[in-house]
Amino acid sequence: MTQIVPFKIKVDQSVLDDLKTRLEKTNWPNVIHGQNYGGPDLEDMKTLVSKFLRFDWRKEEAKLNELPQFTTEIDGQTIQFIHVKSKRDGAIPIMLIHGWPGSIVEFLDVIKPLTHQNESERAFDVVIPSLPGFGFSGPTKKPGWNHNRIANALIELMDRLGYKKFGVQGGDAGAILGPEMARIAPKKFIGVHVNAATMGFMPMGPIDDAVSARFTDAEKERVARMQEFMQTKFGFNLLQSNQPQLVAYAISDSPAGLMAWMTQLFSPVGLEDKFFTNFVIYWATGTISSSIRMYYEEAHSPTAWAPKTNSGVPTGVAVFQDEDIAIRHFAEASNTIVRWKEYPSGGHYAVMKAGDVWLKDVKEFFDDLVSKTF
Repeated sequence: MTQIVPFKIKVDQSVLDDLKTRLEKTNWPNVIHGQNYGGPDLEDMKTLVSKFLRFDWRKEEAKLNELPQFTTEIDGQTIQFIHVKSKRDGAIPIMLIHGWPGSIVEFLDVIKPLTHQNESERAFDVVIPSLPGFGFSGPTKKPGWNHNRIANALIELMDRLGYKKFGVQGGDAGAILGPEMARIAPKKFIGVHVNAATMGFMPMGPIDDAVSARFTDAEKERVARMQEFMQTKFGFNLLQSNQPQLVAYAISDSPAGLMAWMTQLFSPVGLEDKFFTNFVIYWATGTISSSIRMYYEEAHSPTAWAPKTNSGVPTGVAVFQDEDIAIRHFAEASNTIVRWKEYPSGGHYAVMKAGDVWLKDVKEFFDDLVSKTF
């Protein structure tokens, strides 16, 4: 079944009412003030929940429904996606891929700047899928949805839309899926652009002294940040990679628990409306458990830890120094790096926190590739 069907978001009021009731009746954990046992501060969480209770989901739902959205079935799984075509000739088809615990919400503010360029800039046709098991694509129905299977499904989606050659941009999981797609079908790709890159762009295991001796000060800082993260905040990854069903019981039943769990990577500071919209999408679609299963499926894939081949597809990397951990020496082992730019700040979700910088980097990367090709 290859039919593409128009889609509109409509969260039942009963779901929203139940969500509000659950949050109002949150059973808060006890704390020892002045001690840091990991996770968000209790008072911060109470404030966040209080703000959410004043949040207008219907307003954000209406904004989302202004965008052309569709669903199609690929490999037995529903895939929901936004598809906004530019009115300009020569537009570059580009797929924007979110990560966890993100969603299509990550890219809402860059759709118009990408599709409606002035005459001096190249425009883009934008496709933004909800990954299988995420958001309005709904829960996965069968096991095995690892990165390779997802990558094949996303390539199939672009084929169905009639794009024979296209670009991909991704952060977090998107920075894993983009290069994976390029390895599967390199001739289909104009280029791959990533930020918040980890697997394939960072050291795995001990670093040789001869290599670390050549690190810049910024790279040394990234290694230190990565090591601290692995020691203090990597627990969510271990649980989701080995016992996703265990944690799913808690965060599928307690919205305050889910909200706290999501703040591990998606900080609401300065992004409250987007954080709340993202949160409702996970809650209303019941996809938090299926989204974290992706970690398990990939960790238990027979090829999960195998060396990655270089697709030869031109790859651009934007490193936002305050949170990113990509190091060029390791990225070049399995990627054809043609652009590497480092920025002082922007964070894990640079597309939302440093949108202008992110946009400029993406535009320049793809415009340069297309200009050289045609």
